[in-house]
Amino acid sequence: MKNRMILPVIFFVTIFIVLYFAYPLKGISSNSKISNGMPDSLTNKDESSMEERNKSEDEWKRSLSPEQYKVLREKATERPFTGIYWDNHESGTYKCAACGNELFSSDTKFDSGCGWPSFSDVSSSSAIELRKDTSLGMIRFEVICKKCCSHLGHVFDDGPKPTNLRYCINSASLNFKKEEKKQP
Repeated sequence: MKNRMILPVIFFVTIFIVLYFAYPLKGISSNSKISNGMPDSLTNKDESSMEERNKSEDEWKRSLSPEQYKVLREKATERPFTGIYWDNHESGTYKCAACGNELFSSDTKFDSGCGWPSFSDVSSSSAIELRKDTSLGMIRFEVICKKCCSHLGHVFDDGPKPTNLRYCINSASLNFKKEEKKQP
């Protein structure tokens, strides 16, 4: 009896994995022209930030904390529900921890339940770059700071309307600037 169950389970798991990971992100590819798997508006065409891009790895190690270096430069992922910003509800701006590039507004932050800060949109399409990532047997898009080429996280097509996108970003890759309240 046990042996008869193993093959159907393996079959259905295999089919699920193939179907689940084989489709590209609907929210990204259906609304824009794709060039090398990325929307044209998010590919890197601005080379004005070469100084940040040309930092040596030793310079990055000196300027970042060990956790930031692992996430931003080695593409590590922090454990869910451990980052400083996953449950931050204050108003302000999220910037790249490596270079200070403005990335996200708290207006687009939402609780996705995934354990990482999630945003439905970027501050500007010129702030990030997307790269197709096929690691871990999945097809997804890596989110990279366009100014310094640091790894931020990934984007998925299961976010809220109108973008249907969920930018799932490591807290270690971000710095938060709290919005200053205007005094009457």
